Amino acid sequence: MTDLAHIRNFAIIAHIDHGKSTLADRLIERCGALQSREMQEQVLDSMDIERERGITIKAQTVRLTYKAQDGETYQLNLIDTPGHVDFSYEVNRSLAACEGSLLVVDASQGVEAQTLANVYQAIDNDHEIVPVLNKIDLPAAEPDRIKTQIEEVIGLDASDSLEISAKTGLGIDDVLEALVTRLPAPNGDRDATLKALLVDSWYDPYLGVVVLVRLRDGILKKGMRIRMMAAGTSHLVERVGIFSPKMTDVGELGPGELGFFTAAIKEVADTSVGDTITDERKPAEEPLPGFKPSIPVVFCGLFPVDSSDYPELRESLAKLRLNDASFHFEPETSAALGFGFRCGFLGLLHLEIVRERLEREFNLDLVTTAPSVIYRLNMNDGSVKELHNPADMPDPVYINSIEEPWIQATILVPDEHLGAVLKLCEDKRGIQTDLTYVGSRAMVGYELPLNEVVFDFYDRLKSVTRGYASFDYEITGYREGKLVKMSIMVNSEPVDALSLVVHEDRAYQRGRQLCERLKELIPRQLFSRRTSAHQRSLRNRP
Repeated sequence: MTDLAHIRNFAIIAHIDHGKSTLADRLIERCGALQSREMQEQVLDSMDIERERGITIKAQTVRLTYKAQDGETYQLNLIDTPGHVDFSYEVNRSLAACEGSLLVVDASQGVEAQTLANVYQAIDNDHEIVPVLNKIDLPAAEPDRIKTQIEEVIGLDASDSLEISAKTGLGIDDVLEALVTRLPAPNGDRDATLKALLVDSWYDPYLGVVVLVRLRDGILKKGMRIRMMAAGTSHLVERVGIFSPKMTDVGELGPGELGFFTAAIKEVADTSVGDTITDERKPAEEPLPGFKPSIPVVFCGLFPVDSSDYPELRESLAKLRLNDASFHFEPETSAALGFGFRCGFLGLLHLEIVRERLEREFNLDLVTTAPSVIYRLNMNDGSVKELHNPADMPDPVYINSIEEPWIQATILVPDEHLGAVLKLCEDKRGIQTDLTYVGSRAMVGYELPLNEVVFDFYDRLKSVTRGYASFDYEITGYREGKLVKMSIMVNSEPVDALSLVVHEDRAYQRGRQLCERLKELIPRQLFSRRTSAHQRSLRNRP
């Protein structure tokens, strides 16, 4: 059993490609968790897609043993969290399992939008934050400018920030010392009732669901019967262990420690991130705060190119959901595309990852319909309905009003591209809420409708800024809008899979964009487009 004073739980916060996974590699290597022949780049990123794109999709943890300069031996528990906005809830729960964070900022690029979003989550979780300037060995590195930027944009004191190079190993010892001297130790009572935070879970074909937990109070050991407080299910613990980063069995987990357990759980859906685990015989009175179920915000249809692949697609989706409870799907039928599935995702990156995994891991050729969001229909009879699929919209005669989700977006962009970004946001019905300057960069705040963002916003943002803009957002709520259903007709027949809900003022423009794309695939004589909004637009044109 490790003394609480010698335990440090920490996460690494960084924007994409600022060196988070590389720093984790160096810490693992320096603490001797893996031998040099076992080391590889991005050792905590287990999926090929993570390695290829340089992103972290699933939270991973590793226990390191470090002998500090004061002669004491410390247990360091690192959680390598996702960074993208789609997985912000997982990030929040991972940060709730820690007492401190390393804020990694590229010494040449500086603070980005994603850095801001995650560091504010860490501040909300009362973290002690250690600023770390990475890639200090690059000729373009400007540590003094970046320190000033951290203080101005985030409001953290960066005077004692660490200057390192995760690639070469420069300054790694300083990082380890900062972890034990500047981060607080966890609190907990070994004799109290078991109370543990469920940080993450995934499916193992041999062990069932592996559950990653952070213990607050009590102990967890093999043979205990535990209860998931939100799910209301109970299980018998079969195995308890840690990641070092290999799976290693231990006798028990105590307060402040991070580890895993298995209990013959069949589906990841039974283990919700953020749930509280307690002893079934002596349960805790209240769960840990902050739990909420994951809710998909973006929907699209997935159809096999070859209709005979439908059973294989159904089986592949079921296998994929074993490892990803935030992904939802249900059968859907289209007159034009045949049998398929309506799928719900946490965001556009989540959609892209799931689709790519289906095509790569299960060798499927898929047709993906345009992504849409959840709309609220206020009916004339006073009822409220949720609309996931535009093809299911009832007759407008029965609808009083339609509400759409809005987001608060934060965009960081070089000054020379600011005008193009402002025009893009205005074209997307945006409402400017903030504009501040940090050196030669502007930070813009905009309220935007989510359905405009999921269409082509991110691609256009990267295009007009030559890839230099960074973008992050959070959903703020629903607002009423002048929305209409737009149907696409091929050979005078409506294609339900191509239906969209669009703003009335944008219907004509959006229809033309879709038509231009479809004309490349469909002979011109078979193509027509009719919507009530389109007809009104034509009549009103001079």
